[in-house]
Amino acid sequence: MHIFANPARFLSIARPATPWLFWTGLVVLLAGCACGLFLTPADYLQGDSVRILYVHVPAAWLGMGGWSGIAIAAIMQMVWRHPLAAIAGRAIAVPGALFTAICLASGSIWGRPTWGTWWEWDGRMTSMLVLLFLYIGYIALARASAASGQSGGVSRVTAIFALVGAVNLPIINRSVVWWNSLHQGPSITMRGSTIDMAILWPLGLTLLGFTFWFAAIVLMRMRAILAETKVEARMQRMARDAAVGERVPA
Repeated sequence: MHIFANPARFLSIARPATPWLFWTGLVVLLAGCACGLFLTPADYLQGDSVRILYVHVPAAWLGMGGWSGIAIAAIMQMVWRHPLAAIAGRAIAVPGALFTAICLASGSIWGRPTWGTWWEWDGRMTSMLVLLFLYIGYIALARASAASGQSGGVSRVTAIFALVGAVNLPIINRSVVWWNSLHQGPSITMRGSTIDMAILWPLGLTLLGFTFWFAAIVLMRMRAILAETKVEARMQRMARDAAVGERVPA
């Protein structure tokens, strides 16, 4: 990963990759959603409400995947002091929080006709809500770090917070196994899927499309943060030069 330590080298790859990921992801996820809405049958128990899974599952995947990315960035920042690690963590936080919120909202909409309630304080839903709060806390810490002049806007304390918050990820993953609740058990595992293939196949498209879209958003945010950092450094340099010029006698 140190091959991307040079911001110019990173930008030379990120600039052409961003539109490719964005538009490819948009086309694939729209195709997946269209197939899920119009080509797949309704579930024999849940009816048409099962179609929410084409948004709900990718949102859950990216909410958890986003925090995994932040934790990896925190390790790279603390252990290898990678110059772009802090910027990557900060760039992932907002889209990660957004997809976590979409997961909770879509799950609540799904739960109302399926379970008869908008919300249930079970292990899966509560741990996902905790993940959203962790994202909000991370974003607040990152902004405070940026205001204090930290490189990339992520302090060591913020990185430690990211690593501690990663403890919640296996809790989310195993919650439906550890605790009995309204939430269904694991539908897709290494051994296969309990979802009928007639309903399942568009999910691969939406998962891939949303993942590409997420990656494009992260790259756009990293590019914006790098540009902002460059402008701030230039302004500070100009201010120092102006101060030196004022001290030099005419």
